[in-house]
Amino acid sequence: MSDKPSVLFVCVHNAGRSQMAAAYLAHLGGGAVEVRSAGSQPADEVNPAAVAAMAEEGIDIAAETPKVLTTEAVESSDVVVTMGCGDTCPYFPGKRYEDWVLDDPAGQGVEAVRPIRDEIRARVEVLLRELGVTPRA
Repeated sequence: MSDKPSVLFVCVHNAGRSQMAAAYLAHLGGGAVEVRSAGSQPADEVNPAAVAAMAEEGIDIAAETPKVLTTEAVESSDVVVTMGCGDTCPYFPGKRYEDWVLDDPAGQGVEAVRPIRDEIRARVEVLLRELGVTPRA
């Protein structure tokens, strides 16, 4: 067991929003938070527009792969952030759940993904502060 708080980001395909959020949390958290992401119906690959948008921020998610949501991932996380996955996320009493309503970047170009990326970064920075972690510059 880790002393670090753990966060799980969940969206349907684990190809865009949850991947960007996990990458920001890992990057801005500087290793102070355990990061997971998953999808209820994982895609075959990470959205290329999300990869390009994150590369603009100096964060490489090209090697990431969408992962299937498991009960164990939810159970072992302190905070579960859902992003449009509806009721497919298992619920465990006592867990902190947040639902981030964000546009879906699927099928969008990088121009449309940038504002989604920027909103995710802002929310991740707030989440880090709530967890007692100062985001890295």
